[in-house]
Amino acid sequence: MSAEEPVCSLCAACPRACGVDREKAVGYCLQTSEIRVSRAAPHYWEEPCLSGECGSGTVFFVGCNLRCVYCQNKEISRGKAGKIISPDRLVEIFFELKEKGVHNINLVTPTHFAGQLIPVLQKAKEAGLELPIVYNCGGYEIVETLRRLDGLVDIYLPDFKYMSKARAEKYSHAADYPEVAKKAVAEMVRQTGAPVYGEDGMMKRGTVVRHLVLPGGLLDSKSVLRYLHRTYGDTVVLSIMSQYTPMPDVPFPELARKLTEAEYDEIIRFAVDEGITNAYMQEGEAAEESFIPPFDLTGI
Repeated sequence: MSAEEPVCSLCAACPRACGVDREKAVGYCLQTSEIRVSRAAPHYWEEPCLSGECGSGTVFFVGCNLRCVYCQNKEISRGKAGKIISPDRLVEIFFELKEKGVHNINLVTPTHFAGQLIPVLQKAKEAGLELPIVYNCGGYEIVETLRRLDGLVDIYLPDFKYMSKARAEKYSHAADYPEVAKKAVAEMVRQTGAPVYGEDGMMKRGTVVRHLVLPGGLLDSKSVLRYLHRTYGDTVVLSIMSQYTPMPDVPFPELARKLTEAEYDEIIRFAVDEGITNAYMQEGEAAEESFIPPFDLTGI
């Protein structure tokens, strides 16, 4: 498949492989082939090596190929917000963010628009955009799509949500998530190699893997962290997140509460005992902050 061919035609851009002709209808991601975004602005709540002092230049895409039951961003993941924009307008947005002094261009939930983003990124780089491109995704990616991004993405920022197939099916309707995420992270690390930082401490290249600790899910969280550390060591940066926020309509009672301090402390102790040192953790005050920005078409 050439770089110019749209991934969305009879869509197989992600592991869902829903086969929908997104020129005519919406796929599992609830989106057509037209790029839809909900916000483009500096964001200060990413990992410190991405947000720094000036913020990460986040572009939030509408739709999602996972649609987890506990999603904090349902307004956009369920396709209920946002505006359709042209590829040329997206290039302009990248440069407008650059003018604001951001450290990078952060593509949030971009998987289902990967085919459309490839020529956009090529055009932006040809026009002189030298900021690192961050691919901020749920970890549910196919290697074939990731390979088409090789050379265009500088930093991968995937989730690794589950090691348990049962939990992946229950919460994200994706029993194959663990094996898919393993292959995806392997390809991301192949492309980026070990982390590279600028003199200012900002990441220029590398892979940061996030894991959100869920209430009652400590055994699974330990399995995820053990796998990532024993597979990649310091080649990846881990981000161990405590910011789980229960949504009012979450269908499972075990998810209807916040993570306790004792639960998170247990995970951090496990990480230390496992020998994990190249990692971020969230302290109590940070975990209390709201990480959900308004999806009000800012910057669009």
